[in-house]
Amino acid sequence: MTSPTTTGAVWTFDAIGTAWSIDTEEPLSPAARIAVSAVVEDFDREWSRFRDDSLVMALAEGRVSSVPSPEDTDAMLALYDELDVATGGAVNPLVGDALARLGYDARLTLAPWGAPEPAPHWRDVVTWGSGILSLSRPATLDVGALGKGRLVDRVLREVQRHVGGDVVVDGSGDLAVRGTPVRVGLEHPYDHARAIGVIEVRDAALCASAVTRRAWGDGLHHVLDARTGAPVRAYAATWAIADTAMRADALATALFFDGGPELAAAWGAPWVRMRTEGRVEWSPGFDGEIF
Repeated sequence: MTSPTTTGAVWTFDAIGTAWSIDTEEPLSPAARIAVSAVVEDFDREWSRFRDDSLVMALAEGRVSSVPSPEDTDAMLALYDELDVATGGAVNPLVGDALARLGYDARLTLAPWGAPEPAPHWRDVVTWGSGILSLSRPATLDVGALGKGRLVDRVLREVQRHVGGDVVVDGSGDLAVRGTPVRVGLEHPYDHARAIGVIEVRDAALCASAVTRRAWGDGLHHVLDARTGAPVRAYAATWAIADTAMRADALATALFFDGGPELAAAWGAPWVRMRTEGRVEWSPGFDGEIF
């Protein structure tokens, strides 16, 4: 997704393995930046499968079978329930081990060590409630289908505690806009210097996903079908607009599969997706421009 057209004070930084920018009318104070950094650090320490000290890795390695539920647990896992049902099991938060088999592991070796295998049926393994998140056996949670969107929402909320007026939080393809609308280019997945269209985002979130991002090797990328453990092949990129970045991020993942458009329609969320051969599809409610 190409950068939105914005004005004001921009703070750029790296977090959770990608570039971020926060655009506000006035510069964020040092205290505000510290507060935002703390939100990001807390989320990463809880949900990252790329750091040894995270709660996710403690569960994955069997060091513990349960942990105190992070504050995002119910919101994210309840939404995974909806994604699971809508896509017939294609979206599943236990794809972490399947990703690792293909080389997208905690050490980022990018060297496959096994053939694709289906992810476990996650509701047989994962339980949460009464302040506890538990796994019945060691397994690797990966909340990549909606986690970055959730973090964008939390960062936006923290920024708005410190400043008023227009705000744009952009987490490299997942962005939330409050105030003045911004025009955003839909980046061509095979040519990052081009856009396939443009959309104006107003008091909403726009999230994108593409198989050419976080890709390695021949046909290997981060969007897996949990039912097979193999990378998806039909679609190259997706974009979705929703009231929150978490929901837009979730839809951007679901749109790689059958059932994604129906879920978006139920939520009243516009979307665009591009097939790997180049054909572009979009929802009836999409009011942007496709080139």
